[in-house]
Amino acid sequence: MNIASVQTLDPVAPRYAEFLKALAQRGFTGEIQADYAHRTVLATDNSIYQRLPQAAVFPRSIEDVHCLASLMGEKAYSNITLTPRGGGTGTNGQSLTDGIVVDLSRHLNQILEINVEERWVRVRAGVVKDQLNAALKPHGLFFAPELSTSNRATLGGMINTDASGQGSCKYGKTRDHVLELDMVLLGGEALHGEPLNKEQLEEACAQPGKVGEVFRTARQISEERAEQIEKGFPKLNRCLTGYDLAHLWEQDGRFNLNSVLCGAEGTLGFVVEAKLNVLPIPKFSTLINVRYGSFMDALRDAHALQAQNPLSIETVDSKVLMLAMKDFVWNSVSEYFPQDERPTLGINLVEFSGDSEAEVDEQVRTFIEHLQKDQTVTRLGHTIAQGSEAVTRVYGMRKRAVGLLGNVEGEARPQPFVEDAAVPPENLADFIAEFRAVLDSHNLEYGMFGHVDAGVLHVRPALDMKDPAQAAMIRPISDAVAELAQRYGGLLWGEHGKGVRSEYAPAFFGDLYPALQQLKAAFDPHNQLNPGKIATPATQPEAALLKIDKVTLRGEYDRQMPLRTWQSFGTPMHCNGNGACFNYDLNDAMCPSWKATRERTHSPKGRASLMREWLRLQEQSGVDVLAVEQEPQSFWKGLWKKRASKQDPQATPDFSHEVYDAMSGCLACKSCVGQCPIKVNIPELRSRFLGLYHRRYARPVRDYLIASLEYSMPYLSKMPWLYNGMLRQKWVKSILEKRIGMVDSPMFSSMDFGDVLKAWNVRPATPLALTALTAEERARSVILVQDVFTRYFETPVLAALIELASRLGYQVWLAPLNPNGKPLHVQGFRKAFAKAAIHNTRQLQTVAGFDIPLVGLDPAMTLVYRQEYTSVPDIGIVPQVQLPQEWLLKALPEDVAVATTEQLYRLLPHCTEKTNAPNSIQPWAQLFKRCGLSLTIPAAGCCGMSGTYGHESRNQETSKTIFSQSWAKHLEAPAEKGEVLATGYSCRSQVKRMNEQSLRHPLQVLLAHVSQHVK
Repeated sequence: MNIASVQTLDPVAPRYAEFLKALAQRGFTGEIQADYAHRTVLATDNSIYQRLPQAAVFPRSIEDVHCLASLMGEKAYSNITLTPRGGGTGTNGQSLTDGIVVDLSRHLNQILEINVEERWVRVRAGVVKDQLNAALKPHGLFFAPELSTSNRATLGGMINTDASGQGSCKYGKTRDHVLELDMVLLGGEALHGEPLNKEQLEEACAQPGKVGEVFRTARQISEERAEQIEKGFPKLNRCLTGYDLAHLWEQDGRFNLNSVLCGAEGTLGFVVEAKLNVLPIPKFSTLINVRYGSFMDALRDAHALQAQNPLSIETVDSKVLMLAMKDFVWNSVSEYFPQDERPTLGINLVEFSGDSEAEVDEQVRTFIEHLQKDQTVTRLGHTIAQGSEAVTRVYGMRKRAVGLLGNVEGEARPQPFVEDAAVPPENLADFIAEFRAVLDSHNLEYGMFGHVDAGVLHVRPALDMKDPAQAAMIRPISDAVAELAQRYGGLLWGEHGKGVRSEYAPAFFGDLYPALQQLKAAFDPHNQLNPGKIATPATQPEAALLKIDKVTLRGEYDRQMPLRTWQSFGTPMHCNGNGACFNYDLNDAMCPSWKATRERTHSPKGRASLMREWLRLQEQSGVDVLAVEQEPQSFWKGLWKKRASKQDPQATPDFSHEVYDAMSGCLACKSCVGQCPIKVNIPELRSRFLGLYHRRYARPVRDYLIASLEYSMPYLSKMPWLYNGMLRQKWVKSILEKRIGMVDSPMFSSMDFGDVLKAWNVRPATPLALTALTAEERARSVILVQDVFTRYFETPVLAALIELASRLGYQVWLAPLNPNGKPLHVQGFRKAFAKAAIHNTRQLQTVAGFDIPLVGLDPAMTLVYRQEYTSVPDIGIVPQVQLPQEWLLKALPEDVAVATTEQLYRLLPHCTEKTNAPNSIQPWAQLFKRCGLSLTIPAAGCCGMSGTYGHESRNQETSKTIFSQSWAKHLEAPAEKGEVLATGYSCRSQVKRMNEQSLRHPLQVLLAHVSQHVK
């Protein structure tokens, strides 16, 4: 059996292909992508739905948006539909379409102007909220509406959903901070939205074309239906998002069309620029974390606590808390949530902030007095996080709640479809009690978190959407919650927009709904903009709103593959699209390939989506993927396969090639494994896919060269002069680059390792030798687990570890040098990797039972023992191999002589190390402190090397881009900030390659200090 050449089942419709061709001919300069990979990735967001678009377009300029809108306005293309898309993290399918996706985030992401004195900014639609706040921070300002997705949510997306979150009772929603909007309407006209006095409104209404029509229509509705609007719109902090007729007239008598445009979900036009109000950052903040033995106690107490006038009150239930404890975020917040005898089942996070420290302290003191005196609710206790840094850490845990809920065990996962109902805060506890009764009647588990001060609690029922019976519960639960919210004086969609849930709009608006249709018709008479959402145009009586059980669910596709296949491929199959991998921050490790390319196919979410679709298509082709994986295949067999269609996709088109391009672009840095709330493991997915793909298609010679490095280096090292001499020859470099696809291959170190072993009396670790040791001798011994790369290419660094351990009084033993197997795993040689892992484990087991610590040097190679090895069948117990700093915490004395001269150092850890072993980073600072040395660990992204990724010719440009985005800036910092150190072999290789600069390992600095005092 072999994998199938799978074809797409949904080709681009002819009318869309014609439109895209015409768009290119009209001078559209952005990207037009109609390949199945991009369509697949953009078919999902953070909702339960899946809608395959016809294509995606990425305007490079506002002129491109005008070009697109003008073409759409022509009669010949009135049957073409499209939908704007921002960060793509909507929970209700707002940006999903079966037409064309218009993504403004790739290119239109510039901050155009910051006016500090008047406190406003002008931005393009694709700017990310945290990106804006990072630019504002030096000026002491910030853009207030807070979101859990703030590191990937675009401002255009926030405007289109009128987004809000924590702190909305004080700061309001996005609409409250929009001063002016620039939009492009169908037909290409530009609309400028800002508050207008009566004279200006008359001028706007008198304009010709569509702009004048929409102003006239909105004014007419506001005047003729004023009484209905007053009665029909709820008086809530989270009042209506989109088509908000209630706020067309501001209190000062001005007319503001932006109240209609904000939250319109792209159904009225394209938001391209905005002028936004910004606020001073509070100088002082304190967060009081109150714990409860009952979640309902937390809810009922929250409303009473609101009387103390805090900035905000956020609630988290026990399910979210328990998941956070298993996440890397817990390392930074555990001190604020001590474990009591009675379990914590609910938490209220109560924030006070202001510009006066004394004022904030007084508010906190009064609040704590209230907690001590008030006995209406039983509280387990409270802790205080003081200062913006501490407050940010705790909120970081709260922000991960959305993703964390997707990481529960089992097939039933919390689903977002009734999660943002808003009711008056005084009704919230009773509303939630009935809400829980609805879910309990269906025997469902659920997780809850949210903004209790605003009357919004995010409730996610756990459903296995692959099970048709469970998926069918979406309808009765949605109906029940919609009725319940309205009965308690609220609405179903209080925060995350309507999207597919727009079917509830006519019932909610009643007699006012035709006014929404009238407004929609003025902007979009042919129902081309995000059709089926919020309202249908009055000019199209046959047009219908989407229905929650008529739009395709992701689960409908997922159930088309066998459960055993689904379960075998693990966490990537459960990617819920929360988009943590789209983090804009260049100094954050995840995800380097996404940051460099801005291609969503080159993100963990994108690759997970592609793999799920590829597996589904393989199943439909009659291929049992798991059976194929089990078939024996020799290491070299794939080299001789005929390489038919990969070189000529037009000859034999195969979706597998598109998946291959996405997977081969992964750096295998494993940042996604550590940072994704669901722990989506793309390197594992990549490895499995490559192994399957190359059962059909030939491997390049490059793969074999990389995979066999650990086997060939020990032999080549016997003639280092010949190897190094050959690599310096231009003709050899040319062959390697052009024929093999490798560049900048590393040279053997000139240091004689044998001399190092003799100098420090290093001995081979054998069972016989270790058995002969006394207990005292074992206590002063350490076994080094070598890796090929530092052993042969960076011998001085390995020698430094040996010398440091020896100077500290330890006998150093060397474990047998066996291939670790990581290169095999990365390239998808699964059988060979398993064989290497089992052999290496057996060898390590022979020396692991003597209570002597095993220590590896390179973090990427060492962490393989904790991760990849553990998933190998029949491997047995893998011995624990520590990182150097983990061992040194016990080995380096507390009373090491303190340095006499103050020297500053900055450490840039390896991506894999800091995201997959986060507890291992801070020990470096502790070790330096023992020596009287100052070490800081600045936030940094990826270096762009990651193993051999940067040595592959095909990755050169991407590797350089990744390096320039973060590491280059750290290396360019003034020398007085401190010497830069790096723990990763590949990182140091990249710096030497890109900057011609040699970075030291922190071990070398410690050795230089210790050698002065310990002989």
